[in-house]
Amino acid sequence: MKYSRAHPLWLAFVLHRVSGLALALFLPLHFWVLSYALTQPEKLNQFLSFADQPIVKVAEFGLVFLLAVHMAGGLRLMAMEWLPWSAPQKTLAAGAVGFAFLLSGSFFLQVISV
Repeated sequence: MKYSRAHPLWLAFVLHRVSGLALALFLPLHFWVLSYALTQPEKLNQFLSFADQPIVKVAEFGLVFLLAVHMAGGLRLMAMEWLPWSAPQKTLAAGAVGFAFLLSGSFFLQVISV
């Protein structure tokens, strides 16, 4: 059986890998900025004032979306390995992306209302 690259499960596979790569690139930068809290508090304050800009809040939405997508994709992979799988795979994959969007969207709405 040949699968198309337009198949929703192939797209879920790619989204899971891309989100994992993006998170792996983000985490060292995140820890680097957090280290300012211990070593250079004035630089941390400068970064926090920069992080109050609207574009950074949109980027935070993207970050939470990637985290939720990666978590949902990991749960989907565990379900594929441990549970009997049938035709509703497309629905579950779409549900995982929908869940990720709702989770990151609710975070975004809270951030912009502050």
